[in-house]
Amino acid sequence: MTRAFIFPGQGAQTIGMGRALAEAYPAAQAVFDEVDDALGEALSTLIWEGEIEALTLTRNAQPALMATSLAAMAALKAEGVEVTAASYVAGHSLGEYSALAAAGALSLADTARLLRLRGEAMQAAVPAGEGAMAAILGLDLATVEEVASEASAEFKGGEVCEAANDNDPAQVVISGAKAAVERACEIAKARGAKRALMLPVSAPFHCALMQPAADAMAEALSQVDMQAPIVPLVGNVIASAESSAMVIRDNLVAQVTGRVRWRESVAWMAAQGVTEVFEIGAGKALSGMVKRIDRTVATHAVGTPDDVAAAVAAIKG
Repeated sequence: MTRAFIFPGQGAQTIGMGRALAEAYPAAQAVFDEVDDALGEALSTLIWEGEIEALTLTRNAQPALMATSLAAMAALKAEGVEVTAASYVAGHSLGEYSALAAAGALSLADTARLLRLRGEAMQAAVPAGEGAMAAILGLDLATVEEVASEASAEFKGGEVCEAANDNDPAQVVISGAKAAVERACEIAKARGAKRALMLPVSAPFHCALMQPAADAMAEALSQVDMQAPIVPLVGNVIASAESSAMVIRDNLVAQVTGRVRWRESVAWMAAQGVTEVFEIGAGKALSGMVKRIDRTVATHAVGTPDDVAAAVAAIKG
């Protein structure tokens, strides 16, 4: 059985995530404690007892989701399952940092600080209200690219509108200037989209408007110690495996403005023989995408102690 560990991105956050893991596993609690120490604040209190509006802020959601994923990995390790039980790791957007931390490429403290900076830089790159993202359902990537290009061209001088997340065969997320994204939604509906939904996000991620954030991450990543991951990372911007720390560092910078090629990444892993994926952390969104990409790939969500027990049984057979 060839398997992959995959790590969720923004949008998966919920109040209380990871708490049961921390209560059941001292190693999981230690992950949250270390993230709190690295950030100099009680992020775990916000995760478990705060308001969802505060947790959803990009600067909080990114390290919080990573902490929850690494707590789940710590619980698996406590039960005798190492990251090397997987042939590949992959993560959706910020989840790529969780994957790298799980695979030993980055320290937990550095990952927390990088994601706090990443969240702040992405939020600061575009003034509030000027950018937007929308999910286009029922159109393929090529059609959505045409829609985005047409919407951008409608504006004098051209406003940014790009396909940002190629999530699965039926869902592509677009990102850019708010007016252009709104126009793209109307064009998409006219082209036969089942739905075109504006997303409740605070900035237009994974498009050219994020260049200031990419510059900030290039500077930050140049100053942290990164090792080769002990399990190859299937990267968002290349949709294939990479183990060179130098290349991964460059790809993390490119990822800020680049497309999340999730559909291609899952298809690539399946083509390498992956038959089982474990979604490590909050939610089941990636598992749903995997099923829509390749129904032959089995999925397991690992976010609670019961999930950990089920995953250990599946892995150890």
